[in-house]
Amino acid sequence: MPTSRMVLTGLIAMLTVQAAMAQNSAQVVSPNGQIMLTLLPAGAANANLRYTVEFHGKRLIEESKLGLEMEGQPVLGAGMHLTGSTAETVDESYSIPVGKTSSVRDHYNGLHAEFTDATGRRLTIEVRAFDDGVAFRYSVPAQAALTQVKILHEDTEFSFAKDAESYPLILDGFQSSYEDEYQLRNVSGLHPDWLIALPYLAHEPGIGWLAISEADIENYAGMYLRKSARFGDRLLHTELPPRRDEAGKLEPGNVAVETTTPFVSPWRVLMIADEPGKLIESNIVLNLNPPSKIADTSWIRAGKSAWDWWSGDAAPSVSFKTGVNTATMKHYIDFASASGFPYMLIDAGWAKPDPGATADLPRLADITQTTAAIDMPELLRYAKEKNVRLWLWAHWTSVDKYMDQAFPLFEKWGIAGVKIDFMNRDDQWMVDWYRRVVALAAEHHLMIDYHGAFKPDGLRRTYPNLMTREGVMGKEYLKFTARTTPAHNVTLPFTRMLAGPMDYTPGAFGNSNLENFVIRSVEPMGLGTRAHELALYVVFESPLQMVSDYPEHYAGQKEFDFLKRVPTTWDEVHSIGGAPMQWISLARRSGSDWYVGSLTNWDERTVKIPLSFLGPGKYIAEMYADAPDAAQEATHTTLTRQSVDRTTVLDVRMVSGGGNAVWIHPAE
Repeated sequence: MPTSRMVLTGLIAMLTVQAAMAQNSAQVVSPNGQIMLTLLPAGAANANLRYTVEFHGKRLIEESKLGLEMEGQPVLGAGMHLTGSTAETVDESYSIPVGKTSSVRDHYNGLHAEFTDATGRRLTIEVRAFDDGVAFRYSVPAQAALTQVKILHEDTEFSFAKDAESYPLILDGFQSSYEDEYQLRNVSGLHPDWLIALPYLAHEPGIGWLAISEADIENYAGMYLRKSARFGDRLLHTELPPRRDEAGKLEPGNVAVETTTPFVSPWRVLMIADEPGKLIESNIVLNLNPPSKIADTSWIRAGKSAWDWWSGDAAPSVSFKTGVNTATMKHYIDFASASGFPYMLIDAGWAKPDPGATADLPRLADITQTTAAIDMPELLRYAKEKNVRLWLWAHWTSVDKYMDQAFPLFEKWGIAGVKIDFMNRDDQWMVDWYRRVVALAAEHHLMIDYHGAFKPDGLRRTYPNLMTREGVMGKEYLKFTARTTPAHNVTLPFTRMLAGPMDYTPGAFGNSNLENFVIRSVEPMGLGTRAHELALYVVFESPLQMVSDYPEHYAGQKEFDFLKRVPTTWDEVHSIGGAPMQWISLARRSGSDWYVGSLTNWDERTVKIPLSFLGPGKYIAEMYADAPDAAQEATHTTLTRQSVDRTTVLDVRMVSGGGNAVWIHPAE
């Protein structure tokens, strides 16, 4: 951006703040002028600070409380008045080694609003207004009245201007893996007993779409929402999980966060757009995190991985007994090498506890003592010979015990990364544990995949070796349920994926409609058509992407060419259209090539795909579509090639549970 324009934008932001301060309120407006957050003073000694949000000049969030409830203190935020504010404008770009865009623009108007109460306690509310949303956080400076702080609750509220249609993920409690279906509920229809996970998507008719999430969680607890039982049908308030120790035991006193001043809370994020697909394009969660702490990121590489867990002990025509053994793992390494995949992930079962470990002589028991059937030195040698790098699974408790010894050893072995599982919580201790692990992993050139995890918060900007995480009901559920449906798949991009990459583990080639679907743990089936399965690799974001099925299931299948080719990191993302629980079409660019993925729920659907996002010139579109009989024979696809340009509009027909995957590349 030219300097003169930056100065002008900053001046406008300053004047807006000054005008608002004259009325003892403060406002910040997005660079395009379409989003505005207003901070309002308490107005009475026992009343809280409040805020509102407007979009296109219409109220999106009505007056909602702000404040922190702390042990032994009045509410911080009650009875406070504005004493000063500072505006800023930032417009800069940075690159990331892996993600949905290779370059990220960070453009916002910011505000630091300082408040004081009658006793002299101070609180700053920091606000950043982007063109795709707005975020705020609490900043508590060092002060004599507040040194040691124990936060019991946040008073942060979200009061919807209309009875929004929303898509909650309802959890049983704070200890959760986030693995469930999303529901369709109006805000007024939410029950006060329901604990709602983030991101939380809602649509206010005639106003816009918004998704509530959080960013940069450090030395704090994760955030949830709950319907207010006291104040109207459209009000949600914040819930924080209570502190637990490293063993998961609740600490006394129901304290959520224990810290000292100065400190800042995580950012409370409202992603805002006219259409739900535009939320997918946003990098606001990344932008609210500090820059990378890894100077040299050349070793952080996206890619697809073979994976031994999905098919169980599948036994097609091979000359060895399949299972967790050296021969099977070599078979997967051969498959990865022949397919051009950089990785092979060895999942649970490769290591065993060491009964000889003692407190006086600690060993890397749970994560380095391999089973009798696994010859790890031989696998390491073989993988190196085949130009494939290994990822290893580990239970988080083992990592917690042994990471100081294991991570240097894994680096020596040449391990690419570690898949860490079963944390299932985001209290203050566990949030900080995630950070400690990924920081130590970075020191030893290890990438990380968190499973049994809470939703992303943008930490991967600061530590880009954090490639992906689960926190989603993924393909694995089809081994024991029929819950991971096409309707679920078309909902995830508008909900869970808004927070960041998700390790859903696609790649099932045993595709089936619902009528013929059979639940089985060995050689499991995938719900939906094969074209639907291919499109998942375009629609779902994950720099580390599994190719989940048994190698023999891909042999001789024309659709496997698409899986070998499709990238896992991107330069650009473009929403074409869609609606949660119904359908989605998404385009992603890698270099000069574009990939388009379309998914539908159980409804047959035809959608139009305008290719106006293409550059000038002629292209070739190679389309994998549902065959005419794909509703009955889900593995059937058609492959067509046609010349296209930026004026072309593709007609995409999808059968029930179907999809469509297109590779578009410049004509020779």
